[in-house]
Amino acid sequence: MQLGISPEEFAARRAALMARVGPDAAVVIAAAVHHRRNRDTEYRYRQDSDFYYLTGFAEPEALLVLLPGRAEGEFVLFCRDRDRAMEIWNGYRAGPEGAVRDYGADQAFVMTEADTQMPGLLAGRQRVFAPMGTAFDSTLAGWMNAVRAQSRAGVQAPESLHAIDSALHPLRLIKSAAEIAIMQAAADLSAEGHRRAMAVAKPGRYEYELEAELLHSFTRHGCIAPAYGSIVGSGANACILHYTDNNAELRDGDLVLIDAGGELQYYAADITRTFPVNGRFSAEQKALYDVVLAAQLAAIAVVQVGQSWQAPHEAAVRVLCQGLLDLGLLKGELEAVIEAGDYRRFYMHRTGHWLGMDVHDVGDYRVDGQWRALAPGMVLTVEPGLYIAPDDDTVEARWRGIGIRIEDDVLVTETGPLVLTAKAPKTIAEIEALVGSA
Repeated sequence: MQLGISPEEFAARRAALMARVGPDAAVVIAAAVHHRRNRDTEYRYRQDSDFYYLTGFAEPEALLVLLPGRAEGEFVLFCRDRDRAMEIWNGYRAGPEGAVRDYGADQAFVMTEADTQMPGLLAGRQRVFAPMGTAFDSTLAGWMNAVRAQSRAGVQAPESLHAIDSALHPLRLIKSAAEIAIMQAAADLSAEGHRRAMAVAKPGRYEYELEAELLHSFTRHGCIAPAYGSIVGSGANACILHYTDNNAELRDGDLVLIDAGGELQYYAADITRTFPVNGRFSAEQKALYDVVLAAQLAAIAVVQVGQSWQAPHEAAVRVLCQGLLDLGLLKGELEAVIEAGDYRRFYMHRTGHWLGMDVHDVGDYRVDGQWRALAPGMVLTVEPGLYIAPDDDTVEARWRGIGIRIEDDVLVTETGPLVLTAKAPKTIAEIEALVGSA
């Protein structure tokens, strides 16, 4: 099966969005800005997720306009003009002709025409939907004001500006078969990266050496970059949730926590695994790991159609709290510990997030004040953990500095949860057989 989103699927996405905003509306989304890294070099360009979701167009300096019911064409794309000299330096440009031929635009203009064309395109539209809170806000406001300036000539200006999120993001939340296929491939290659990192790990190596194994696996399978900054935290560094220095030496007796995933064709994977540097869990490490794994399995089991978004978190918290009570790290009765939130000094984050084109993907977690019900096609992470701070003198020294998280990507299906990242080992037996085997 060839991976990719077809032109027909991009067109269906645009049609679905236009149906949601209505015939009197306009949708305006700007391409991502190409940011400078330092002096005369730039970061690798990555298109805005909303823009790409609707167009498949990956170039900067572009503008998407959707105009439901417009006789001259509903899909208008502004982009850079063809420029042979610039293409020699920086690569091929589609140009307006390519925007129509290759991306299905009904009309296309060069980006330099936007200021003259946009007021006319917005005229007669009652509402405008766009991303809000970006540098593009002032540009869009200028175009809307230009339309208002023509009101005495009988030109109808848009009456209101709306955030695109509530109209577009529910569409992105439910993944199509093509999207799921890409996400499965991203999960598989990311799992390979985790296996490689486990295999080369041993005392005396450095965190960045394991990161290099991850990057090798990601890029050799077509990922242009990781989906997010890779976390490789050994020892007490595993207790820092967003640790990214990745420069410490791996020490005998420590655990190492790796939270990393590749991005394939704009879709992210997100996997966390924790394993012993020397290939053998200590008694304390094993005891805590067993609790976290049990919590994760309990959470995955309730990723079912109709269950609330909150259900996996509640399932994980209950197992984590009981485990902490059994080990003596918490005192009291289970229900009282959960109610008081005593566990939060060891488990301070939630159990997951939506996953898709963004690693923390779009979509509301509550709808009308209630936790959203899970539905087929949603993909979420399930990632409980325990983190015993190295300076926590309320627990015995043998527990301190142990950080553990286990994370998988889970698809909601009619027949139950499907773990996309199942190829990444997570049982103690699998891990101990793999670590240091290279």
